Amino acid sequence: MGWEHLLAFNLALIAAILSPGPAFLVAVRTTLVSGRRAGVALGAGLGVMAAGWTLAALLGLELIFTLFPWAYLAVKIAGGLYLAWIAWRLWRDARKPLSAAAQPARRAFWDGLMINLLNPKSVLFAAAVLVVALPPDLSPAEKALITANHLAVELIFYTGLAFALSRPGVSAAYLRAKAVIDRVAGAVLGLFAARLLTDR
Repeated sequence: MGWEHLLAFNLALIAAILSPGPAFLVAVRTTLVSGRRAGVALGAGLGVMAAGWTLAALLGLELIFTLFPWAYLAVKIAGGLYLAWIAWRLWRDARKPLSAAAQPARRAFWDGLMINLLNPKSVLFAAAVLVVALPPDLSPAEKALITANHLAVELIFYTGLAFALSRPGVSAAYLRAKAVIDRVAGAVLGLFAARLLTDR
């Protein structure tokens, strides 16, 4: 495996992170509501699980989902229900004061972990990118390097996002429109949940 393979993988990974989705949406909202530390913690949870899915893809987990479609379906349903629960929580708490809606960093980490754990499409995406960007027959050391690289990219991105969003001007703008933003975020996450539950 050469550096160009890792570069191709990273470009695909960054494009995936930047694409609108539940992980990005929850990361933005967590930082704005609970602060920089919680935003970094949530990003760490997202990154650990996303890197875990990449490792799973490298080890052939997508083959298990192909052989046992019920396993994929079970994870997909659990993921859709979890996203629906987050969407309902956002909608319900939209008018609550910020202090009541904030969550500790430990809780944010577990939220990040669960969001990506219950998204089986992550492993399928990772498998597709790995097939296109990386050569076959990778050594164990190369697989470990790819997994560590994935984790590093996720941590750098979400830490940078948390620092950018925790600036006073950004936080003040969010506070002025909190109810509307939270309701919109809840509605969008609800749509993601519905799509995950109904997509074949």
